[in-house]
Amino acid sequence: MLNIEYKKNLNEDIYDMIDDEFNKFATKNDVICDYKSFNFIAKENNNIIGIITGHSYYNEVHISDLIILEEYRNKHIGTKLIEAVENYFKDKGFENINLSTYEFQAPEFYKKCGFKVEFVRENKKNPKLTKYFLVKYF
Repeated sequence: MLNIEYKKNLNEDIYDMIDDEFNKFATKNDVICDYKSFNFIAKENNNIIGIITGHSYYNEVHISDLIILEEYRNKHIGTKLIEAVENYFKDKGFENINLSTYEFQAPEFYKKCGFKVEFVRENKKNPKLTKYFLVKYF
């Protein structure tokens, strides 16, 4: 009998299984997956003030989260974290960096960083939740 359960957190064995299956399927289709997570942390006086997370896979880099502590915003820390990702992945065979953000978050910030809007999913009930999909090509 099939049993489906909700899991809030996964252990390392399950992450390994996911990675193995993605890679097997990609290999079967003559594609290299090479999924790798990344994290860059901005610190001031040994205190974390910002972080950018994401992963690289296939031929692209995906930014998942960019968080700057409120008191450190508008000091170009987010820009420097994005530049760190760009510098780390440039010349490593990746085609682009992509991400998504909501209207109330930072679409204009990412545009200033050179990202182009690829697609917008409009939220008619709450325009603040309109979602932007952005890309920046190397």
